[in-house]
Amino acid sequence: MKVLQLVTGANDSFYSHQIRALEANGIQCTTLTPPGSHRHENTGGSRSVINYLRYLPRVRRESSGSYDLLHANYGLTAPFALVQSQLPVVLSLWGSDLFGPYGWLSKLCARWCDAVIVMSTAMADELDQDCYVVPHGVDTEQFRPIPQPDAQAAVGWDPTHLHVFFPYSPSHTVKNYPRAKRVVDAARDRLNQPITLHTVSGEPHTRMPLYMNAADVLLVTSHWEGSPNSVKEALACNLPIVAVDVGDIRDRITGVSPSYVGATDTELVNGLVNVLANPRESNGRHAAHAVSRSQMGDRLQQVYETVLSTSHVSSSNIYQTPPPR
Repeated sequence: MKVLQLVTGANDSFYSHQIRALEANGIQCTTLTPPGSHRHENTGGSRSVINYLRYLPRVRRESSGSYDLLHANYGLTAPFALVQSQLPVVLSLWGSDLFGPYGWLSKLCARWCDAVIVMSTAMADELDQDCYVVPHGVDTEQFRPIPQPDAQAAVGWDPTHLHVFFPYSPSHTVKNYPRAKRVVDAARDRLNQPITLHTVSGEPHTRMPLYMNAADVLLVTSHWEGSPNSVKEALACNLPIVAVDVGDIRDRITGVSPSYVGATDTELVNGLVNVLANPRESNGRHAAHAVSRSQMGDRLQQVYETVLSTSHVSSSNIYQTPPPR
């Protein structure tokens, strides 16, 4: 099977994992990105309208090659996938492309695709059409438990402090750093212990397991999410999680202890205090196996095969037979 992949950022870690999982299953993938620079994972980056207009003829030209289907990754690539009538179109929505300012575009394009993949049931409910729920997979060999003293020495964290990990840039508005800081400040006041809130961005993804294992807890305060990779990576490292109830987080950490989901600042502070008052590993690794990279590859392959066996591509690319959610 040969698949043309459209994506805004080919070097984003979760997309790279996806391609490796598909290639491990014998699927040949060719990646096509828009011209210009790509700034953040899960965003359109800093590309201009001109960059995207230049993308249009490239997609049409490449799609006329010997591919079996086209997979549009992230909502901003969907219009370009649909301008061609050669190949059936699978669309993956990642979270911000559905809940963010361009959600209307993703929803419009999704109606015309042969199959739609989302990261969580919350996204499926928001999309309000038949789709497949296939979360991004995590590499459970890369993300694994490491002795905390070794990890803290590797990243240079003070072993006499408690460490809260917020694996995003404070400038990434959707991740809501002000709330994370507010919650940690309140927990510090209650515990009367040195607690450091660490933000990490721009680091090689290969170093993330070190940070996960150096920390005492992962804190997620995002306004919205699809299926955040940081949560699944924390599970694979047995790192406790305190998070707001967005995306599929509640489902991911059900049965994982210690970990907490909270709606209010008070609930988040209570969860953080409960974890930090007695720092310990969670039992999360067993839950991470359900969202491993290999399982993701298998499920994506099943979607591709279903589309190829049922889709009759017309000049309008109208979706004929909805898949089960």
